[in-house]
Amino acid sequence: MIMMGHFALLVFLAFASMQLLCIAADHDAAIFYDSFEEPFNGRWIVSDKDDYKGIWEHSKSEGHDDYGLLVTEKARKYAIVKELEEPVNLRDGTTVLQYEARFQNGLECGGAYLKYLRPQEAGWKPKEFDNGSPYSIMFGPDICGLTNKVHFILKQKNPKSGEYVEHHLIDPPRVPSDKLSHVYTAILKPDNEISILIDGEVKKKGNFLSAQDFDPPITPAKTIPDPNEKKPEDWDDRVRIPDPNAVKPDDWDENAPMEIEDMEAVKPEGWLDDESEEIDDPEATKPEDWDDEEDGVWEAPKIDNPKCQTAPGCGEWKRPMKRNPAFKGIWNPPLVDNPNYKGIWKPRDIPNPNYFELDKPYFDPIAAIGIEIWTMQEGILFDNILIAKDENVAESYRDTTWKPKFVVEKEKQKAEEEAAGSDDLGGFQKTVFDVLYKFADIPFLSKYKLQILDFIEKAEKQPNLTIGVLVSIVVVILTAIFMLIFSGKKQQPRVEKKTEAAADTSNDQGSSGEKPAEEEKEEEKENETGGAAPRQRRRDT
Repeated sequence: MIMMGHFALLVFLAFASMQLLCIAADHDAAIFYDSFEEPFNGRWIVSDKDDYKGIWEHSKSEGHDDYGLLVTEKARKYAIVKELEEPVNLRDGTTVLQYEARFQNGLECGGAYLKYLRPQEAGWKPKEFDNGSPYSIMFGPDICGLTNKVHFILKQKNPKSGEYVEHHLIDPPRVPSDKLSHVYTAILKPDNEISILIDGEVKKKGNFLSAQDFDPPITPAKTIPDPNEKKPEDWDDRVRIPDPNAVKPDDWDENAPMEIEDMEAVKPEGWLDDESEEIDDPEATKPEDWDDEEDGVWEAPKIDNPKCQTAPGCGEWKRPMKRNPAFKGIWNPPLVDNPNYKGIWKPRDIPNPNYFELDKPYFDPIAAIGIEIWTMQEGILFDNILIAKDENVAESYRDTTWKPKFVVEKEKQKAEEEAAGSDDLGGFQKTVFDVLYKFADIPFLSKYKLQILDFIEKAEKQPNLTIGVLVSIVVVILTAIFMLIFSGKKQQPRVEKKTEAAADTSNDQGSSGEKPAEEEKEEEKENETGGAAPRQRRRDT
């Protein structure tokens, strides 16, 4: 038994030694790494610019002995920068940018992104670091109002114009909505692939040279519409026109009112003509300190007339209004196919004079890492900032620096939820929400993505609303499907002269081809009141 114990101890020590060697090797493989275990003073430089009054603090992450760089005040601008020993060439092989950020007070309104700065020769100084300092890449979470994304922005020099242009990754991932530590990773590969990972999971993949992945595209289009070509004056692009041969019917009265009195209505029996709906409160008395000269003539407050509560109505009886059957509104001629229709005009395409080709993006080297943010919340913690040339190195850092913290925070969160008796994301609900998040990423639902994501977030925060929110999301999805189906049936514009008649949709709305103006006003009025007619008082019945 003693021999077995010694053997197990030796195995454990050997394993631990291997782990330490791996970690040490990873540290050697990192181009830059800062764990913030030591105070940042002297290593990071805080901007002296007047706008940046936010105070940085060397602070422990809540619930851990692990230190980070903390945003301490809300409604402040913050700027701090760290120069690298040598610039990092992004055009040479794979480059991995990684760091941790934690919104300790939850998501409210704040940025937690990093800026990877160009060399100082580009025109900036550490003590004067601000939002105008030139960067190569901006990466990280940002949330406020409608903004909720993990930015990835490449700022590239246009070889034709010489100007620097920001190219934004299209459809970036959303920021995790909790108070936990998360690790953000951007992997830039030599084959132009870009991957964004959150907590080690790939959330977005793209290609730097794809027009579908960056806005504006890093490589411009080969052709553009001719800016000097103008639409001919005689070009008629109206698919349907008012029938020039249509004549307003002789019996069409445009002046007929929309409503008339209901002459068949009869005043209900027991209607109290001489009673008012409200009377002076008989129990009210004039306050002792009431001064008629200063306060005016005192009047008793009004109450509902008790006699009217049992009667069908009080006061002057008036006949209710009803819809006028003779109402037709403004006459408009019906629409017919336009015999002169030539199609939708567009200028011809010409070669783009600003076109250029690239084998890969023009990456400026990274000479410094800066945090320049404006935030309405405090408690944002930055930690374990890494630049490496190997994906495995970044993965090793995630496993050794981020994952242990995240597991502890997740367990604590679960215990707090169980103690409160409300597991906001039960097993079933979490599965449902995961599926719904995948639905939100379906391309044909992109128009409704923000709306669906807002519904999901409300359900996550208020589990009692989950069923109602699910119904709302289903309605949005069905609406999108119907729109897709019916939009596919619409006639596509053609440049050549139209020869087939378009479907006549005007018949649904009478011979005028359009809704009368008065009827549209009535519908708008109904919409303002939730689709219901105004509540009638008793005397109108």
